Amino acid sequence: MNTGISTEAPLIELSNGQKQFGLFQALTDINLTINEGEIVTLLGPSGCGKTTLMRIIAGFEALTSGTLKIDGKDVAALPPEKRPVNMVFQRYALFPHLDVFDNVAYGLKVKGVEKDERRKRVQAMLRTVQMESLSHRFIGELSGGQCQRVALARALVNGPRVLLLDEPLAALDLKIRQHMLGEMKRIQLETGATFVYVTHDQDEAMILSDRVVLIDHGRIVQVDRPQDMYFRPRSLFAAKFLGETNLFEGKLTGSGIGRLSLETRDGPFDVVSNDVPVSENDAAVMSVRPEAMSFRQSDAQLDYAMDAEVADVIFSGSRSFFHLVSRAGQKFRVQVQNMPGAALPAAGDKVHVSWRKDSATVLPLARTSS
Repeated sequence: MNTGISTEAPLIELSNGQKQFGLFQALTDINLTINEGEIVTLLGPSGCGKTTLMRIIAGFEALTSGTLKIDGKDVAALPPEKRPVNMVFQRYALFPHLDVFDNVAYGLKVKGVEKDERRKRVQAMLRTVQMESLSHRFIGELSGGQCQRVALARALVNGPRVLLLDEPLAALDLKIRQHMLGEMKRIQLETGATFVYVTHDQDEAMILSDRVVLIDHGRIVQVDRPQDMYFRPRSLFAAKFLGETNLFEGKLTGSGIGRLSLETRDGPFDVVSNDVPVSENDAAVMSVRPEAMSFRQSDAQLDYAMDAEVADVIFSGSRSFFHLVSRAGQKFRVQVQNMPGAALPAAGDKVHVSWRKDSATVLPLARTSS
């Protein structure tokens, strides 16, 4: 993986992309660059257009208007098999009548790669995905995670510049899915391929990605590093879609870029505008992540506070979630890391909640898409 910051020309460049299916506008004003060696995730709810965007890169769909360049070349006229890309599907599309080795070798055989060279490349790729010892097993004898490794090996053995992955882990259970995310990062590092990954799962996107492309209703909402998108969302949709957040509505009493004050039911709070232009008297929300809040009574680093009552406590192994109600009736949540023997509030307790000023972001209500 890399930081996604490059001075070189992008490997993939999509400009002013539009896609219509009949009267339905699937994608609008898509402008996106992807650098070589990145893992970029297309993230969004079902039906937002992320798979359509991937299929356009693959060549299975054509843009209605706009341009798509791969490695500096316009690929609009190139069919999928002529593009330097390969694709891994959610259902793997493996051949059940072939063993692991022959599944991986299939594409090389079709391209006429000589037998000895084919064997060498397949063996090397099976070592990369840690499936060499199972090379003679048939697909029906493999687990879901093993099938995913075979699908990755088959897609990568041809040496594509770009690997497109369409929700490849959706059919796996949680533990296997988490393990495979780590494996994908390792495999991407070893092969050097550019990964473009589609998912609706925020955790997958944050764990795997160098950059996340957040899409809603066919438009790109934000492109950022996972940590920047999580802690500094640029829209209410982004704040709500990535993880959980507490939203406090109010009216701005300042204006411009930078520090602002938001008048809420529970009083005024200084907030960070996140470079989003806002004006005095705008209706806005303050977004504060549950884990940014604390029950500590005093801390020089915690700038703002609110009195509340604990309505409910949910224990979740390493974490506990506290459902709170402020004096003004605002409902919100606090997340605490569980430690053995730690004294934590119980339902019905009165608590003092505080947080850092720079952990709160103000977002305009008028610019939401969800």
